[in-house]
Amino acid sequence: MKLFKNQWSNIIIAVIILVMVIPGTRKPIQIFVNKLIAFSPSVTSEEERETLSTYNWILEKNNKDRLDFANLEGKVVLVNFWATWCPPCIAEMPSFELLYGDYKDKVEFLFVSSEDPDAVRGFLNRKKYSIPAFRPISEAPAPLNGNTLPTTYLIDKKGAIVIKKIGSADWNSESLRKTLDKLVLE
Repeated sequence: MKLFKNQWSNIIIAVIILVMVIPGTRKPIQIFVNKLIAFSPSVTSEEERETLSTYNWILEKNNKDRLDFANLEGKVVLVNFWATWCPPCIAEMPSFELLYGDYKDKVEFLFVSSEDPDAVRGFLNRKKYSIPAFRPISEAPAPLNGNTLPTTYLIDKKGAIVIKKIGSADWNSESLRKTLDKLVLE
């Protein structure tokens, strides 16, 4: 009996490892953990902000309409690089959906995925998300880099990157809403 009492910690660790190895349970656990640790993204200080080198970028909306990023110059833009298979991306989508619902008429939202458009459309429909999904047709302008998923940029009207966040975050926070309100009024 004493041997069994001493092994509880080993049994719990073994169960956690087993659950994380099984693909069917790993992804929901990763999504849950990412939601728990997601905080509001930080604003980059004005001295450290990078500025877009160009607005030369062509995207295709999930319904096949083309978007010339140059048409968004002078507007507040939120660009999120994501994928349907990415647990941190999935974890932050509910907060993006809430933010998009309130700011879609004030801020341009671009949710960019290189995946098959049918897979993206199916994911968004299953989750009942209304966020606009895009596929890149040309390379994103420097310094936008979506090599790590998720990566999100909040760009002001002058093309300065106010927020660069790699990893999941709570995009529906009060502090982010205040930042958006300020940027929209500038």
